[in-house]
Amino acid sequence: MPFNRRLFIQKLSKIGVLSTLSLPALSAVNNNKTNEKNTFIAGPYLQNLQPNEVTIVWITNNNSLSWVEYGSGTYLSLKAYTARNGLIQANNRINKVTIKNLKPGSEYKYRINSKEILHFQASKVTYGEPLQSIIYGFKTPAVDVEAFKMVILNDIHDRPQTIPQLLYKHGYTGNTRDFDFVVLNGDCFDHVDSEEQVIDHLLKPCAEVFSKEVPFIFVQGNHEVRGSFARQLPDYFTYPTDKYYYAFTRGPVRFVILDSGEDKTDDNWEYNGLAAFDEYREVQQKWLENEIESEAFKKAAFRIVLIHISPYHSGDWHGTLHCRQLFGPLFNKGKIDLMLSGHTHRYATHDADATHNYPIVIGGGPLEGKRTLIKLHATKKELNLRMIRDDGEEVGKYSIKKKFV
Repeated sequence: MPFNRRLFIQKLSKIGVLSTLSLPALSAVNNNKTNEKNTFIAGPYLQNLQPNEVTIVWITNNNSLSWVEYGSGTYLSLKAYTARNGLIQANNRINKVTIKNLKPGSEYKYRINSKEILHFQASKVTYGEPLQSIIYGFKTPAVDVEAFKMVILNDIHDRPQTIPQLLYKHGYTGNTRDFDFVVLNGDCFDHVDSEEQVIDHLLKPCAEVFSKEVPFIFVQGNHEVRGSFARQLPDYFTYPTDKYYYAFTRGPVRFVILDSGEDKTDDNWEYNGLAAFDEYREVQQKWLENEIESEAFKKAAFRIVLIHISPYHSGDWHGTLHCRQLFGPLFNKGKIDLMLSGHTHRYATHDADATHNYPIVIGGGPLEGKRTLIKLHATKKELNLRMIRDDGEEVGKYSIKKKFV
C-alpha cells in the first residue's frame, strides 16, 4: 500500500503527538529563535582580515538569508554570500560571509543585509522584510606592509566594560584608532553558558568600539572551555584553518597562535570526564614542529607567540607543565622573539633566561588596578612594546631589534 501522508498525520494527531501542529504548520515550520521582528542582534564584526580577503560576521535574532554588499569606490556594486556544495547558505542566524579576491592595501566599504525566512519549503521560500545596515569600511593589509600596530587584552572575565574603558583611554579617540587589529588573549569569560553572554560580554562591546571596521583575534583561554555553551563558541569566530591554533604573517611578523587548554589534569573532577586536553596539546606539538620549519616562519623578521597560559612563570599546574614539556623546546629551537600571555592575573615581564631564550610578557587580571593593555608597534627593524595599567602607568616595556645573521 502506498504511503498516505495525510492518514499518517491524522493518526499521530489522534494519539496527541501532533495536537499543537496543523498540516500547514508541518509542511512549513518556522525555525526562528523568537517570534519577534527580525533584527541585527550582534555585529557586524571583522574576522580573519588578510591582504586578499575578509570574513564579516553578524547575528540575526531570526533565521535569515544574508549577504554583503561592498565596493572599493563610492558605490557598493559588488555582492558576496556564502555558498557550500552549490547551496547558498540560508535559514541560519549566525551569518559569516567571506569576501575574496580583494586588493592588498586597499580601502573598501560594505554593508550587511538579511531577509528573514518565514517559511522554508522544498519548492517555496517565504521571506520577511529585509534588513540593511549603514555603511562601514575596512582596509586590507598590504602583502609586505612596512609596519603595523596592535593591542592585546586578556583575562577580562565577564567584565565587558573593560573593553571600551581600556581602548578609549589608551588608543581610541573619536574616529582615530591607534591599532590595526586587536588580540583578545584568553579568558574573556569565567565560563561560557549562553549565546547572550557571548554577545553581551564580548561581541557588542567590541563592535561598539572597533570591530565593525577593525578585526580582532580571539585566543582561547582555559575559562573559555568551561560551561554548557563552550562547544558552540567556535561558531562565532573565523580562523584560517577553522582551528584555535594556526599561524599567519602580518608584514615583518610571523604570528603563532596556540591553545594552551585547561590548567588541570583531564581527569579532574571539575571536567566531569569531558576533557581531552593532553591529546589536544600533543596534536598542536606536531603542528608546531612543522610550523617552525616552514619558509614563512624562517624568513620572518620577527616571530611572536600568542598563548594564554605561558609555559613559564605561570605556576606549576598540569597544563603549564605540559605546555612547557611539549612547546618549550620548540620555541627555543625556532628562536621566537616574543611571547604574549595572560592567565596569572599578575602583569609581569620576564627576560630571556636559561629556560627560555626569548622575553615573555604576561598581561594583568580583571580587577580595576590590575587590568592592562599591551600595545605593540612592529616594523621591519624593531618591535616596540608597552604594557600600560588601567590607570595609565607603564608597567612593562621592550624594544627588540631584528637580529642580522
